Amino acid sequence: MKTIGISGGIGSGKTTCCKKFEDLGIPVYYADSRAKQLMISDVKLKRQIKKLLGQESYHSNGRPNRPYIASKIFTDKALLKKMNGLVHPAVGADVITWVQQQSAVYVLYEAALLVENGSYKNFDKLIVVTCPLEERIRRVMKRDKISKEHVVARMKNQLPEKKKIAVADFIIDNSGEIDLNKQIMAIHKKLL
Repeated sequence: MKTIGISGGIGSGKTTCCKKFEDLGIPVYYADSRAKQLMISDVKLKRQIKKLLGQESYHSNGRPNRPYIASKIFTDKALLKKMNGLVHPAVGADVITWVQQQSAVYVLYEAALLVENGSYKNFDKLIVVTCPLEERIRRVMKRDKISKEHVVARMKNQLPEKKKIAVADFIIDNSGEIDLNKQIMAIHKKLL
């Protein structure tokens, strides 16, 4: 079974594209969603995060204090790197188990930072979803109900789109100017 990475900057439309692959019967591992679940269910990971960021990183009900965590890691690159150093290994172990449970010709692994952390090299192919910067900012502001400044701060932790495109095997233009379904179907046929 082939494992295909799918990445792109925040707000590029990775999830939208992944849903279309799922409609074609392709299993998708959503790394950020699974990371959030693991931050609740993985006792060892919770303990490590509390040690790194303090007890305030979790509410008394055991759920992560996401605004607090975001305020810490998105303003301090060293802290973000340490946080990723805790979360990424937990996700890595989880995805291995997940892939073993799949039976499709290929699976997708969706994550924003595949190029930044070099893990794109672990996949058979890499798909990069692109979209103009201003549209991405608008989407994230609307989706997350945050200010433009907060979106831009998050974007600073990601590589520019052109650097991701440089290592991509496939590129999906999600600007709305090119039919998304046709692009996805063409990639799907090549991967089969």
